[in-house]
Amino acid sequence: MTIIDAQVHAYERNHPGRPWANVLHGPDEVTGSDMIAAMDACGVDAAILVSVYTMYHYDESYAVEVYKQYPDRFRLIKPVDPGDPEVEKSIAAWAQTAGAIAIRIMLNRGISEDAADPGINRVLAAAARHNLPVNLLCWGRLAQVKQLAIQHPTTKIVVDHLGLQQPYEAPPLENPFGDLPSVLALADCPNVAIKLTGACTLSKQDYPYQDIWTALRKIIDAYGIERCMWGTDWTRAVKILNYAQGVDAFRLTDQLSEQERTQLMGGNLQKIYNWKFD
Repeated sequence: MTIIDAQVHAYERNHPGRPWANVLHGPDEVTGSDMIAAMDACGVDAAILVSVYTMYHYDESYAVEVYKQYPDRFRLIKPVDPGDPEVEKSIAAWAQTAGAIAIRIMLNRGISEDAADPGINRVLAAAARHNLPVNLLCWGRLAQVKQLAIQHPTTKIVVDHLGLQQPYEAPPLENPFGDLPSVLALADCPNVAIKLTGACTLSKQDYPYQDIWTALRKIIDAYGIERCMWGTDWTRAVKILNYAQGVDAFRLTDQLSEQERTQLMGGNLQKIYNWKFD
C-alpha cells in the first residue's frame, strides 16, 4: 500500500533571511530532511507539503526549496490572498511551478465571511481554470463553503481538518464534533472532498483514539470513501501525539477495510490532486 500524508509542514528556525511572521505551535525547526526522516521511520512514502501560513504567510519559498531537494517525495500547496488584486496572476504562476498541486485559502484568518466576496470568487474561478484544487481552512465557516461550492461547481474544493476546530495541545476540546452536522451537510456538494487531517487531536482518549471513529464513519459514509483523505497535519499536533501514532491510528485500526485504508491513506489523494505517485 502506498501511503501519502495529505498535510505536513516544514520550516526553518526563525532567522533574518526568512523571518517568521508569527510563532507556530511545534518544534523550533522542522526542516525538509527532518520531515523525510519522520516519514521514513513510519513507512510513509510521500506527503503534501503545505507552506506554513503562520510563519511565512504567502511566501512559499521554503516549501519550494524543500520540494527541489525531494521532488519524488513531496508536492506543494501554498496559501493565496483573496484580497490581493494580483491573485489571479499569482495562481497562474503557481500552476506552472514544479511540484505545485493546489492552493489554499485561510478563511479563518481575516477573510470575508460573504460568499459573494469578489476576491474569494476570483480565486475559485482561477483555480478551476488552472485545474488546481482549493483547500479551505474553514471551521466555523461551513455554510459559506457550501454556498461557494454551489457557486463554483467546476472547482475542486478540499475541506481541511474535517472542517472542525482542532486543539494545539491538551486538554481536548469539550465538544470536538459539535459542528459535525454542518460538515455532513457539505457532502451534498459533489465537488467537495474532505481531509481527515489532525483527526487524532479531537480524541479524548489515548492512542489509538477509538472514540473518534463514530464521527469519522459518519463523514466517510456521507462523502463516500473516494472523497476522503487521511493526513496527520504534522507538525501542528506534536504536543498531543507523535508522528507514528498519527500514522498507525489509521494504518492499524480495525475500523477500516483494507480497501478503505488503501483509498484513504493515499489512493484518493492521487486522484483528487492529480498526482500519480510512482
